[in-house]
Amino acid sequence: MSLAYPELNQHILDMAEGDEEFREDLTKAIHSGLIELQEKYAEGKQLKDDVIIQQIRHKVKPTLAMFGFDDLSEILIAGKVIIETSGFGDEFDSHFSLFQSKLKVAIQEVKYLLEPKLNS
Repeated sequence: MSLAYPELNQHILDMAEGDEEFREDLTKAIHSGLIELQEKYAEGKQLKDDVIIQQIRHKVKPTLAMFGFDDLSEILIAGKVIIETSGFGDEFDSHFSLFQSKLKVAIQEVKYLLEPKLNS
């Protein structure tokens, strides 16, 4: 499988230091965090509430940085600028669509790491 985040699994393995249970828990936590980001960002957009978006952005920022989700971090920064300069208009709608598509890829890749491997 060609990964959008080719080093993600290695980052997780390095942090787990051979502890399979911790690796699985960490991967589940990353997955949960990305799902929460997806939900809260959508909620903030729907309610036009920049505080909701700011809170989830700050909550997931360390995870995104530690595990190589640089594209998501950059898109979140761009969204912050858009909200501060233009509000929740057409520009934010375009940003949101791009963010959701990139986030969907990240969620799928983390989910893939949680699936039992065949013949392993």
